[in-house]
Amino acid sequence: MASIDEQILKATKEIVVKFIEAGRISPSGFHETFKNVYHTVSETMKGTETTAEQVDQKEQPAGIHPGTQKEKLTIDD
Repeated sequence: MASIDEQILKATKEIVVKFIEAGRISPSGFHETFKNVYHTVSETMKGTETTAEQVDQKEQPAGIHPGTQKEKLTIDD
C-alpha cells in the first residue's frame, strides 16, 4: 500500500487533470490550482484520521478500552 503522502499526491493529480480536461482551469493556472487542491486533499485525508480516532475515544467512557467493556444482562419478569 502506498503511503498517505503518495495517495494524496495521486488524488491531487487526478483532480487537477480532470479540471484541465473539463476546461475549469487552464494549464497556465496549474501551479496555483495544484497547490490549493493538494492542501485541501491533505487536510481532508489527514483530518479524517484524527477525527476517526477522536470518535473512537468519545464513544468509550474514560478508562474503558474497546472490547473490554462488559454489558449487564437483565431479565424482566
